[in-house]
Amino acid sequence: MLTAKNPRIVIDKRENELFESELAKLGAEIEWKQLDLGDFVCSEKTVVERKTRADFEASIIDRRLFLQLKNLKENYQNAIVIVEGEEPIERINRNALLGAYAAIITDFGAGLFFTRDLNATAELIFSIAKHEQFGNKEASIFPKRKAFTIAQSQEAMMEMLPMVGPKMAKKLLKHFGSIKEIANASEKELLEIDGLGDKKAKMIRKIIEIEYSEDEQQ
Repeated sequence: MLTAKNPRIVIDKRENELFESELAKLGAEIEWKQLDLGDFVCSEKTVVERKTRADFEASIIDRRLFLQLKNLKENYQNAIVIVEGEEPIERINRNALLGAYAAIITDFGAGLFFTRDLNATAELIFSIAKHEQFGNKEASIFPKRKAFTIAQSQEAMMEMLPMVGPKMAKKLLKHFGSIKEIANASEKELLEIDGLGDKKAKMIRKIIEIEYSEDEQQ
């Protein structure tokens, strides 16, 4: 059972194995999974993409970074990019680098942090997960549920589905018209939504159809 000192963090299986020991030292409970998006999941709404300096600059050059951010923001409310390493590789000029920083923050609404090494990255990820899972709820920037409009409540309910972010929630509601129609939609009908994809459609149907089990931990 999690306590206020033990946030749960899901780590992509392709990440550095040293993160397990570093995060465990800080008090995190770790789960390794093959993640489709991001490298660390800190909560249902927050994901972290970690890049070394070299990979960060390479991903700017080949535009991979911006596709990753697009996918992250479609599926998570909060996307955070952590760039690890002390010195830039300088494969791109300063203006291009600053332009990329601006795009990450303004075009995608993502957080951008720089850390000196793996230990510092682990500390930041732990702090994010702890705040997300056990932070002061009174400090939340989101309105209380009673302040939600019906449309906002519908969107919030749809965002609770796995891999459904704000944009996809709106797409589903606009296409089907109501949550009831979405719940009744077949996998084939769900696939009519641009960008939904086979994996998301299968997962949505599974969540709707599978029998509830209070003991289910996954």
